[in-house]
Amino acid sequence: MPSYSIAAPTSTQAATQANPFFADSTLPLHYPPFDKIIDSDFAPAFDVGMAEQLKEVEKIANQNAKPSFDNTIVALEKSGSTLDRATTVFFNLVGADTNDARKKLQADYSARFAAHRDAISLNGKLFARIQTLYDQRTKLGLDAQGVRLVEKYDSDFVRDGAKLSDADKTTLKAMNAEPANLGTTFSQNVLAEVNATAVVVDELKQLDGLSEEQIAAAAEAAKARNLDGKYVIALLNTTGQPPLTQLKNRELRKKIYNASVSHGSHGGQYDNTALVARIMKLRADKAKLLGFPTYAVYRLENQTAKTPEAVNAMLGKLAPAAVSNAKREAADLQAMIDKEQKAARKPTFKLEAWDWAYYSEKVRQPNYNFDQSQVKPYFELKNVLENGVFYAANQEYGLTFKQRTDLPT
Repeated sequence: MPSYSIAAPTSTQAATQANPFFADSTLPLHYPPFDKIIDSDFAPAFDVGMAEQLKEVEKIANQNAKPSFDNTIVALEKSGSTLDRATTVFFNLVGADTNDARKKLQADYSARFAAHRDAISLNGKLFARIQTLYDQRTKLGLDAQGVRLVEKYDSDFVRDGAKLSDADKTTLKAMNAEPANLGTTFSQNVLAEVNATAVVVDELKQLDGLSEEQIAAAAEAAKARNLDGKYVIALLNTTGQPPLTQLKNRELRKKIYNASVSHGSHGGQYDNTALVARIMKLRADKAKLLGFPTYAVYRLENQTAKTPEAVNAMLGKLAPAAVSNAKREAADLQAMIDKEQKAARKPTFKLEAWDWAYYSEKVRQPNYNFDQSQVKPYFELKNVLENGVFYAANQEYGLTFKQRTDLPT
């Protein structure tokens, strides 16, 4: 496993850099100063933040005072403020508005962040203090939330390997570093392939069924790819693609569907097949090292379901009804296909996955008097947010929302 040396810059260097992450935001609610943040601010903030937090953790772990809720748990909660400020902004931007610089940072720092987390969770002296508090948690005069926090810290540290031998901790660190890199590569490959596998359409007539706005958007997407005169159907990072409900051209529906369900398995530079196998192997090895028979058992231990058996039992109850409903719906869709093909004096065909959304929409209209196009205006983003989410929050919890125009974006 590679090692990383993290050193904080001097106060003079930090001041010179004027990095907005080196101080708490003065804006309301500590809102990030987005107008001052640039991509080159992140790496120094990550390095400084990790170094600062490790010093804070060492101070907590090595203090002479007996463990208390304040000098251990609360102190840990307050540690890493610079790192928290930087990573909170960074990962939100990566998820919503990434670019090449941010993707490179994510790849460069994924293993470093994993090593940083290990340096904290595998700190023996720190865990000893947490265990002392855990053993005394009902005698510390804490409220229910305080007791729960102590229990969570203890559970998280144990699940992160705090009880392992020194040799096993070294093995675990290597196991944690590689999946961090693989996970970043996996997600970036998916995003890159979604963009790369957008479906190119040569002729306007193939887009029959789409609205004028959708066709115009497809033309603009083609121009952006230097494909003037053509049309591009951009794919969403899901298996469900909205145009499948509207496109009359069956071959185009098939092309879009197949492109959408095979992300990361086309071969080439964005193929994730080998990555998935390696991630699964590392997860299995990690679970075994931590004393769990499978990764599923490890992953579910602190979740609602608790065990794989409980998950399978729930799925076992749902599956028969789901399959029955799917078969019934498939029969309705096939009947619609047969009816239309007969009316057009054309041979019928068997319902396939790429037909499902298109004919489901056709069946809904006569059978249920439901037209999705009439519903769409109600699900416009602003309407959903203001008259849906905000309204429900107000009715349920008495919360009100007011737009702020005085904060940077």
